[in-house]
Amino acid sequence: MAQEMKTLSGRKEEQDPDPPMKHTESDELEDVLRHVGEFGRYQKILFLLLMPFGIFFAFVYFVQMFITLTPDTHFCAIPELAHLDLELRRNLTAPLNKKGGFDQCRTFDTNWTQVLETLTPPSPDTNTVPCPQGWVYDITDIRYHSVVTERDWVCHRAGYVPLAQAFFFIGAIAGGVFFGWLADKYGRVPALIGSNLVGGLGGIATIFTTGFIDFAICRFLVGMAFDNCFMMGYILVLEYVSPRHRTWVANLSIALFFGAGCLSLPWIALWLRDWRTLLWVTSGPMLFAILVPLIMPESARWYVSQGRVHSAVAVLKKFEKVNGTKIPEDVMDEFIMTVNKTKKSNESLWVLAKSVPLRVTMLLMFFVYMSCSVIFDGLVRMSDAFGLDFFITFTMTSATEMPSVILLAFLLDKLGRRCMTAGPMLIAGVLILTAMFVPRGVPQAGLAVFSRFCINMSYNAVIQWATELLPTGVRASGSAALHMSGYVSALLSPYIVFSERVWTLLPLLIIGVISLAGCGASLVLPETRGRPMPQTMADGEAIVRDQTLCGRKKAESTPKWENEKEKALIA
Repeated sequence: MAQEMKTLSGRKEEQDPDPPMKHTESDELEDVLRHVGEFGRYQKILFLLLMPFGIFFAFVYFVQMFITLTPDTHFCAIPELAHLDLELRRNLTAPLNKKGGFDQCRTFDTNWTQVLETLTPPSPDTNTVPCPQGWVYDITDIRYHSVVTERDWVCHRAGYVPLAQAFFFIGAIAGGVFFGWLADKYGRVPALIGSNLVGGLGGIATIFTTGFIDFAICRFLVGMAFDNCFMMGYILVLEYVSPRHRTWVANLSIALFFGAGCLSLPWIALWLRDWRTLLWVTSGPMLFAILVPLIMPESARWYVSQGRVHSAVAVLKKFEKVNGTKIPEDVMDEFIMTVNKTKKSNESLWVLAKSVPLRVTMLLMFFVYMSCSVIFDGLVRMSDAFGLDFFITFTMTSATEMPSVILLAFLLDKLGRRCMTAGPMLIAGVLILTAMFVPRGVPQAGLAVFSRFCINMSYNAVIQWATELLPTGVRASGSAALHMSGYVSALLSPYIVFSERVWTLLPLLIIGVISLAGCGASLVLPETRGRPMPQTMADGEAIVRDQTLCGRKKAESTPKWENEKEKALIA
């Protein structure tokens, strides 16, 4: 048998004039990881360790909505009438506006002692003035006092709420730049620790703010943690998992952990009924990220990209011990020799931008990700626009996270990244545009829930897709840049929702068109199903070159792990 293999190998060399494929450190590392265990005990432990960070991710993203809730009913406070019930006070003090409702920002300029004696509202012709002594709030719909009700961020100060949200996303952009650079320069673990500490401290500091400026600064700091507080650990864990298991790990971590955070947050808020306590509960635990070095190893891929072979070997030996596996000495020796011959990676996003195939690919990926981001965020912000209870609507839309991402995990490796990004975006776009022609309320809310279900799949597919296209040297900073593009588009979503004042259906039209455009762009991106993650720029370019329009493959320049027999012969 050995002689036959030798003969076959000899014939192959005679018939194939091309030299044998040179192994890179990426090939050798993948080979070592296969011997360590593609998804062994240690990888499963790392997967479970993502749980708190996935929950923190949801809390960081959405908690600001719950601490800045604005009750539907509020009107000018008149001290002389403070002992009367809310409905009577509103009827006496709030003039009617042009739409036939009660004016929330003005009251009558009159003698309130006389009004109290007669309990008759002033004449509609009476002059009105802006609320002179604050507001009265009916918190029946939001159940607790928020920053808005405590600090009177209504009427002429109503813009403080979206502006504070803008500061949050600006912080996310700054955090993406800083922590992405930190992760590629000093490792995934320092970036994971730093982002969680900044987010936790920013959330706690928010409790002690007294005005808008200090509140906005604190939300900027919390924004720096979004979504670095999770993604740095997410990238680290994916780098230890084989392509065969990567889809399940990537998507279940989001479905189970981020989804659990989304589902629990509204009910934690209702249980606590205090925005300061809510911030303590959601921000304080993030400080325990300082313990990460005790429980999570640094990325071996990052060590390899930095030429730190002994550090990479030490981590791999730990995997070997926990998984109960054994790396053959010849495999480890080949890995060490290959890495030692490799210069320290100096790859950066600037180098990536100079590569035409990768530059075009990433620009398209940015557009698809931005489309998913603005649709996702827009649907979240429209939760209270369907005439239903905010907490219930938020829970209903959040409940789509787990089933949609679990379904994605089943289908992603069967149908591919392209299909599972473009297909759900197409369906979401059609559903959103259909919502323009159905009545407001339950019908629109139902279509919004199904649209959220679809966009969840596209959003999570494109997150994994990007990590599989980016070389190791720029994977963290590239992912951070991708997410920053999403933050930029998310900045637009409040204004898209605000466009309802121009035309009621305009937000649905804008979001629907964006969804269809993102679907089209995703069809020309290269498929990464079943491929090893690229270690170098050349590996990334090879993935792009192996694809044509809509994914018809050319002759592959990088072998897939599925064809193990051919790989063994080449080696």
